[in-house]
Amino acid sequence: MSSPSPAIKLVAHSVPRLRGRVRAPGDKSMSHRALMLGALALGETTVQGLLEGADVLCTAAALRALGAEVVREPEQGLWRVQGFGVGGGREPADVLDLGNSGTSARLLAGILASHRFTSFMTGDASLRRRPMKRVIDPLSQMGACFEGREGGRLPLAIIGTDEMVPIEYRLPVASAQVKSAILLAGLNTAGETTVIESEPTRDHTERMLRHFGADVHVAPAEGGGKRITVVGWPELMARDIVVPGDPSSAAFAAVAAAIRPGSDVTIENVGINPLRAGLYQTLGEMGADVVFENGREIGGEPVADLHIRGGGLKGVEVPAGRAPTMIDEYPILAVAAACAEGITRMLGLGELRAKESDRLASVAAGLQANGVRCEIGADSLAVHGTGAPPAGGGLVTTHLDHRIAMSFLVLGLATREPVAVDDGSPIDTSFPGFADLMNRLGARIGPVSELAPRPVARPVSGPAAGAA
Repeated sequence: MSSPSPAIKLVAHSVPRLRGRVRAPGDKSMSHRALMLGALALGETTVQGLLEGADVLCTAAALRALGAEVVREPEQGLWRVQGFGVGGGREPADVLDLGNSGTSARLLAGILASHRFTSFMTGDASLRRRPMKRVIDPLSQMGACFEGREGGRLPLAIIGTDEMVPIEYRLPVASAQVKSAILLAGLNTAGETTVIESEPTRDHTERMLRHFGADVHVAPAEGGGKRITVVGWPELMARDIVVPGDPSSAAFAAVAAAIRPGSDVTIENVGINPLRAGLYQTLGEMGADVVFENGREIGGEPVADLHIRGGGLKGVEVPAGRAPTMIDEYPILAVAAACAEGITRMLGLGELRAKESDRLASVAAGLQANGVRCEIGADSLAVHGTGAPPAGGGLVTTHLDHRIAMSFLVLGLATREPVAVDDGSPIDTSFPGFADLMNRLGARIGPVSELAPRPVARPVSGPAAGAA
């Protein structure tokens, strides 16, 4: 079972502006899927740009336990995966420890459920609190059996079968992870397995399945939405994968630049899949100067360099329908809203309560601890910005949530007093090197014991000088 990492209290101090050019770390969602589909393929898959965060490394370890050969080649800057083929995994000899990774747990559940053996998975304290029933229900309909704690929470026993029954399943909530678990189980299932989604969710699984040779059909669903169908028992063939930069990770530098007038930052190699780009659309509506440059396609995914110049932001209403395209970015959007002028209302946030923490409650508590007025509803958040720097000075409880930690460290770059987070160690699950990357742009983020306050030069001219 995962043992907790020592807590590392981090603090961020205000800076006048950020400048520079950095490269976004590899996309976490695509990194997980590249390793999993490489394991389910025949032959050797190579992966360049893999995110080497703790979450993805948990997926790699689990796939090794299933019989795949997963090797890092640092000299060549890539990973090699020798696959075992669809349905060819072996029974793990030990419990699969997935750390903090909900993506690993939910997607691997689909693979494990479609093998005739029993497996066990667990994770850290945060992951053991997260709901698994949303994947247990459809996989049980297909023929697998599960034993877990109340609500289907980890630790979890999965009694799989290689005689899965194809189903047609309508997602009760928009979730790319649940969709992916069902499609991955459908690979080792005779016939056609269909997922119906009323609202679009990120489509990396469908795109990558096709790239490996699976037969995947997408069609309009009766009454709206989409039907995604995978045909079972394909012979997936190894491929070369290039993972673009993660738009969710790029969001921290992007917002940090947007809230500091005079900033000029370029983030290279960012995936701009339209089903992941809701934050950047919202920042544009708030008045941010965000430009996509050098647009291109890598491995079937749209990619660009993001150029952000800092300036004044204004409050907006973010519709509920946009939530699936930016579900991981609401904490950092709340930081942008805290520095904007006016009220920003975010709707349709119910899914945030099922993340690494109750993110909705965690965001509201972090804002209030730093002098930002906000109101929280069952699935909504309203943030009152004044256009001036927030007070800051608070200590934010992260609840082992990497995005809460990174978001409030970004807030500290724009507040009157430093902002601290109680534990920055979970950041490495998704963004190893976060503080170093931000500091290369001019941020001041570091351990409390090592980063003493210093006077910060304030801009004295320009229409947004009061927000510097």
